[in-house]
Amino acid sequence: MNMQRLGSPCGGAWRCWEFWRDGMAFLRRRGAMASYRDAIEVLNDLQTNHSVLNSTSPPISAAQSLPQMREWFRRAGYEDMTVFDRLNIIHITGTKGKGSTCAFVQSILNQYLGKGIKKIGLYTSPHLKTVRERIRINGEPVSKEKYVKYLFEIKDKIESTESDLKEFPDFGPGAKPNYFRFMTILSFHVFMRENVDAAIYEVGIGGEYDSTNIICNPVATGVTSLGIDHTQLLGNTIQSIAWNKGGIYKHSAKALSVSQPEEGLKVLRERADEKKTDFHVVDIHPDVQNTTLGLSASFQQINASLAVQLAADYLSRTKVLDVDTTKPLPAEFIQGLEKASWPGRCQIVSEGKVTWHLDGAHTTESLVEAAKWFADRSKLKSNAATKRVLIFNQQNKDKRNIEQLLRTLHDELSDKDIKFDLAIFTTNVTWSTGAYSAELTTYSWGDAVDKLEVQKTFQTKWSELDGVNSQTKITKSIQEAVDHVRSLNDPAVDVLVTGSLHLVGGTLTVLEGEDDE
Repeated sequence: MNMQRLGSPCGGAWRCWEFWRDGMAFLRRRGAMASYRDAIEVLNDLQTNHSVLNSTSPPISAAQSLPQMREWFRRAGYEDMTVFDRLNIIHITGTKGKGSTCAFVQSILNQYLGKGIKKIGLYTSPHLKTVRERIRINGEPVSKEKYVKYLFEIKDKIESTESDLKEFPDFGPGAKPNYFRFMTILSFHVFMRENVDAAIYEVGIGGEYDSTNIICNPVATGVTSLGIDHTQLLGNTIQSIAWNKGGIYKHSAKALSVSQPEEGLKVLRERADEKKTDFHVVDIHPDVQNTTLGLSASFQQINASLAVQLAADYLSRTKVLDVDTTKPLPAEFIQGLEKASWPGRCQIVSEGKVTWHLDGAHTTESLVEAAKWFADRSKLKSNAATKRVLIFNQQNKDKRNIEQLLRTLHDELSDKDIKFDLAIFTTNVTWSTGAYSAELTTYSWGDAVDKLEVQKTFQTKWSELDGVNSQTKITKSIQEAVDHVRSLNDPAVDVLVTGSLHLVGGTLTVLEGEDDE
């Protein structure tokens, strides 16, 4: 085989393909001996969603996104996308709250296991500690054994097939799906092989051109609160973002949305009309207001209310149960709302004198809500002797965005008379050795992390905002930040960890330890 000839159409992709090919060959040689860690090492070589957003290479064009995704599915063995209709898909998008909404839907449906439902699939992103969190069945990450088995089934299929280069000129030798595309394909494959009765899908970015939007006939669709995020892909207005999010609406399901700014609602309504389906705005349900939610922040009430309607639509469409949401909710719905959990979102971890408050807020809108939640929780239990610490990172290269995020967090907490005694700005590197957790590896930041460029910007901006109210510190790793907090001599410490789900995931890994398998 002439590697030079094959490599030329793909440029620098050839080197990655060699690693991919050699890794696959190695694992096939090992056969049943291939371990989960082997699979993770091969998977980590795929380009991540975040590096796509920040790559200097040309982005995938919007017009080609879904045709390309369908081609990858064809090569993975799924030529007709309507085959996924049997999964009874609930499709959810939005700027903030979509993961929490998925968690509420899953928890409600879990109460009907054995009552017309046997298996519930859930696909979300990103993961916090293990990539298997992205693909869950009945609330639990898919097992390592099944993950490895299904991953290589897909990989072998893609490796053994080819594309028509006239139609897909970028799919020559060496081409491979990026990380998020591959994980999406794998999720559908897992749910098909496992014969789930319901599949809850969280959109990755946007909706119209998202990799999950190969879905043809979902049984329920919903849009959570809209905000400004991923502007390079979705546009910088609520209207353009609403148009993109409304792309998940289909004629097969009611088009649901929580209350939005009027200009956003107008666009969502137009998108529903375009898809020839009914548009409904979901308000906070009275029973939700009177329920102690498993996700306790007050802003979760609207996410829970959307989840109630999505779950009701699913149960009705699949003839499990007719639920009239204008009446008192069934006991199973209340139990589901109470039992819902979603790691890394409004999560509290108690560790001796230290109380860790973790929320992966990364937009101005979500940071406002995270600040409210922390203020309410901290005031509830703190006293004058309690030290408050902020651990923050958002590895964004846009300086203006960085400054806006910090200002939002600072001002919201100041309005609630919450002051930090110490602000720590860290990287997303997990361990003090400079190593990432095996399943949190990222290759997208290069020198910016090594030079602590973003962290220095954070420190300077925070000092400008906060004056002498708090000390500041920079650490090269999450472990160093955690160790510093643990070393404090104060009788009680309240910590807010926020700004990035990657930071929150790394913090949980340090707090709870890493699986050594």
